[in-house]
Amino acid sequence: MLAVEFLDSLQCIVGADNLFTDPVDCYAYAYDNSKKIFPPEAVAFALDTEQVRDIVLLCNRHRVPVTPRGRGTGTAGGSIPEQGGLALSLERMRKILRIDPANRFIVAEPGVLNQEVQDAVRPHGFFWPPDPSSSAYCSIGGNLATCAGGPHAVKYGVTRDHVLGLTAVTGAGEIIKTGCYTTKGVVGYDLTRLIIGSEGTLAVVTEATLKLTPLPQAVGGLTAHYADIAHCAKAIAAIMAQPHVPSALEFIDSAALDLIRGRHPGMLPDNSRAMLMIEVDGGEAEIADSARHIRQACVNDGLIAAETTADPATLWAVRKALSPLLRDIAPKKINEDIVVPVSRLPELLQGLGELSRKYQIANVNFGHAGNGNIHVNLLVNPDAADEMQRAEACLDEVFDLVLKLDGTLSGEHGVGREKRAYVAREIDAPTLELMKQIKRTFDPNQILNPGKLFP
Repeated sequence: MLAVEFLDSLQCIVGADNLFTDPVDCYAYAYDNSKKIFPPEAVAFALDTEQVRDIVLLCNRHRVPVTPRGRGTGTAGGSIPEQGGLALSLERMRKILRIDPANRFIVAEPGVLNQEVQDAVRPHGFFWPPDPSSSAYCSIGGNLATCAGGPHAVKYGVTRDHVLGLTAVTGAGEIIKTGCYTTKGVVGYDLTRLIIGSEGTLAVVTEATLKLTPLPQAVGGLTAHYADIAHCAKAIAAIMAQPHVPSALEFIDSAALDLIRGRHPGMLPDNSRAMLMIEVDGGEAEIADSARHIRQACVNDGLIAAETTADPATLWAVRKALSPLLRDIAPKKINEDIVVPVSRLPELLQGLGELSRKYQIANVNFGHAGNGNIHVNLLVNPDAADEMQRAEACLDEVFDLVLKLDGTLSGEHGVGREKRAYVAREIDAPTLELMKQIKRTFDPNQILNPGKLFP
């Protein structure tokens, strides 16, 4: 239970309107999209960097665990206060501090939504490439915490590739500034890239300088349907081996296609068992040339149809609707964002099918095939104990399969609490120990998002 002295001091920092202590009010900050529930004992809403610093210093003095939080859209449990204490919400830090079109950057606070950044820079002819499916309501702070990606990462990269610098408060309560305002800069260690993806375990980001990219002149789309997964995977490898890189390359398996057919009859060929959604962008002439080469790479013995899409936006509407549609099959999904080298995708997809059949667990796969990032969805009934046991055993073998194929356990969702038990399978003991030493340097009292990331 939090001490009265601590709560009084906290209220002095943020004000009564920015502090929740009633368990009913705090409950909304007890969970994220992992659906696990760990209520905090209090929720504080910081409004600026200095308040974040003062809150972290106070938590150090009282040894209160503090869990930074954005909008709670993460799927790995990275922002839930597993050890109670204080949830530090950054959702009210919503200022866009600076837009500099000439130098292609924007400075924003962590509570600004991804879509709000896009809307702010579009009139200047730019966009910010990270585009997770939750972009309409996820925050920049959350994108930074997990190094979010999205469909366009195949061409443009992930969050880490589009941040020039940060202002942050370490776990020791020190305000630090990393990076610079230029795309070149090699003075000192690259702390910007270290903090991005650290899931709030090293520092709390309070400002971010985001690198902008010019909007493409035009966007085109293709769809390709295949008789089976093997031929679809072969096409993915062929597309990524030629020099015309798509701006997005999404894979959808037969179970996901059946879901779409159920909601949108007549939209897809009845005999399609695997589908690619392909986007190209650039100048008009460039798009036509790229689309022609990519279409040629799609051709193999399993191709059923390859068609130009008049409106690529309709593709993404369907793709983003897939996750909610999974609830038509089962009340719960175990959602993992594994990644393997593109050339190993045929082995991965074949192996996933075998494990689904072995454990009799429904499985739907789709995702960012262009960089080997497949979202595996094991569909289960949480009230069926035997089914949950089989699902956990299946997941265990899925991770073994991924590592055997030189892959990684998470491409964009992060580790949080959901995958920490498996981290030691991917990262060797000396490397893990070095990471823990870095954590202790940033956060000597281990108060900042404790228990996350490490097994």
